[in-house]
Amino acid sequence: MSKSPRVARRLDFEPPNFYNCMTCFPIPKNLWQHRSDENKYMKKRTVPAVVLLGALFLSGCTSRRPGDSRASASLQIKGSDTMVNLGQAWAEAFNKLHPEVNVAVTGGGSGTGIAALINGTCDIAESSRAVEEKEIKQAEGNGVIFNQEIVALDGIVVVVHPSNPVKNLTMDQLREIFMGNIKRWKTIGGPDIPIVLLSREVNSGTHIFFKEHVLRRGKKKAVEEFSPGALMMPSSFAIAEEVANNENAVGYYGLGYISPRQKVIAVAKDDRAPFIEPTIESVRINAYPISRPLYLTTNGRPSGLVKEFVDFVYSKEGQDIVKRTDFVPIK
Repeated sequence: MSKSPRVARRLDFEPPNFYNCMTCFPIPKNLWQHRSDENKYMKKRTVPAVVLLGALFLSGCTSRRPGDSRASASLQIKGSDTMVNLGQAWAEAFNKLHPEVNVAVTGGGSGTGIAALINGTCDIAESSRAVEEKEIKQAEGNGVIFNQEIVALDGIVVVVHPSNPVKNLTMDQLREIFMGNIKRWKTIGGPDIPIVLLSREVNSGTHIFFKEHVLRRGKKKAVEEFSPGALMMPSSFAIAEEVANNENAVGYYGLGYISPRQKVIAVAKDDRAPFIEPTIESVRINAYPISRPLYLTTNGRPSGLVKEFVDFVYSKEGQDIVKRTDFVPIK
C-alpha cells in the first residue's frame, strides 16, 4: 500500500523552472503528476504539479475544533518578512468584507511562521520557501499535515547604495561576493572600498532561497555558505535601511521592498546572457534569474474561516493586492 502524502501543494499555475522543479519544490517524486490548468504561469511549458492525495483535515491552531475558525472570529498569520506587507494588505481588505473577524499578521521569517503552525500558535504561515524535510518530521510528531498553496511570485532583488557605479552582476559574481571571495568593489568596476555584506538571518526563507539558488547554484549536495563576515539582518526593512545609508553595502530583499533609496542591480544567468532587471514582468515570464514562489501554509486542507481567507487571496481582489504591493499575481 502506498503511503499518504506528507505535504500537499495546490498550484494554480505552472511554476517556472528554477534550475529544476524538484529543487524548487523538494517533495517526494511519487507525488508528482502532470496537470493542465487554465491559469498557466508559463504557457509554452508543461511541468509537474502536486495534487492532494487522500483526506487532509484542518486542526485549528488555537485549540478549536477542525474548521471551527468562525467561532473565535480571529485569524493568526505569521511568517515571512518578505510577505508581511502583502499579508497585512490582504488582512485589511478581508476585514472590510468581514468586519467581525480580527486578522493579526506578524513577520519574523518563514521558519518562524512554520514553527508556529507546527506548535499550534497560528492558523496560517506565510512562507517564501517550501517546507523542509525536518519541518515535515516535526509536524508529523505534532499531528500536523502541511498544505502549501502558492499565492504569488517574487524576485529576490540585489541592491547597493545609490552612489555605487556598479549596475550589472552575473550569478557567479554574486556567488563570489556573498561567499566573501570578492572583497572590494574595485574588483567588479566599483570604487576602491571594501564590500559590506548584508544577509537575512538563517530562519528567513529569503536567506535560504538565496543560498540554495545563488551560492549553491541549485545543487542539493552543495555546501557553500555565506561569508562569515556577512552581517545577518533581522528583516528586509533593516537591509533596505542599511544599504540606503552605507555606500559599502550590498544586500538583497523581495521585490516588494524596492525603493529609490537603494540602487537595484540587473542580474545575468552567466557571462553570455543578458542582464535582466527585477520587475513584475521579468519575474512573470521567468526572465529574471532569482525568482521564486510565495506560499500560504496551513494544517491540512483549509476549512472554515481559514478557507474563506485563502479563497479571498485567490480572488480577483486578492490577486490585485498582490500586484499593488509589487509582487507578481498568479491569476
